[in-house]
Amino acid sequence: MKYMLKKITTLIITLLLVSVVTFVAFSVIPGDPALAKLGTYATPERVEALREEMGLNKSLPERYVDWLSGAVHGDFGESYQYAGVPVSELINQRLQVTAILAVMSFIIILVISIPMGIVSARKEGTWIDVFINLFTQVTMAIPAFFLGMVLTYFFGLTLKFFQPGKFVMPQENLGACIRYLIFPAIAIAIPKIAMVVKFLRNSVLSEVKKDYVRTAYSKGNRTKKVLYIHVFQNALIPVITFIAMVAAEILAGSIVVEQVFSVTGMGRLLVTAISNRDYPIVQAVVLYITVIVIIINFIVDILYQFVDPRVRTE
Repeated sequence: MKYMLKKITTLIITLLLVSVVTFVAFSVIPGDPALAKLGTYATPERVEALREEMGLNKSLPERYVDWLSGAVHGDFGESYQYAGVPVSELINQRLQVTAILAVMSFIIILVISIPMGIVSARKEGTWIDVFINLFTQVTMAIPAFFLGMVLTYFFGLTLKFFQPGKFVMPQENLGACIRYLIFPAIAIAIPKIAMVVKFLRNSVLSEVKKDYVRTAYSKGNRTKKVLYIHVFQNALIPVITFIAMVAAEILAGSIVVEQVFSVTGMGRLLVTAISNRDYPIVQAVVLYITVIVIIINFIVDILYQFVDPRVRTE
């Protein structure tokens, strides 16, 4: 119970600190949002009226309290770029896309990387291990944008499996959306698969050399039982952290891949908002990314208690 309370307290404090840094950072950046919205030909009176309407004439602490109060209730204000459309509405639309893409990518990563990592460790030194190592080295070296371009050219332009640039939002046609996202998901997953395979392989090989494994064999246990019941559980402990980092990165929005495939997700929304100085959107997306990372780390800390009972005694 103390462990849980400690983690929840840390989570809340971290969120507050990040919210302060996020708000202050974008509030002190040079430039007047009111002037940017109205244009350089706007009269000083109109600019001042809009500043008053947007609450920019208040002190920084007052604006932060107003923003935080709204953020707690899901209200991040209105977008400068999209003619007063609520930021929460824009984020909810893109969040569905990013969530679907993230789930698809994560499933591909887990289904392929975990069996490959275990097989590579079991077949250490054989041609299978060499082949898997070669595969991971090559795929890790391929930039995500280049892999996306190759998939677009081969499966989109040549084989006509999908139409590049013709992304359909899930609200319009969920099936078409999922079919289109298969290839961005593959582009995201392939480099991550290579990383997880190498990480899991090294972790399994490290565990195999420990004394408890030799003790398990001396009791007459078969190799598969030792590997899956004893070794795999302990080897997962460091791998869980790495997989959590991968999940957080995917959920935060794969900016490059979304740009290549013209997917209107969180990453693309962030890039557009930054280029247009749409600070309410930028602040909201940065806070969203932070919340995702912190919550995933919190979940990992809880999972550790089930994977490694020693955590509960610390």
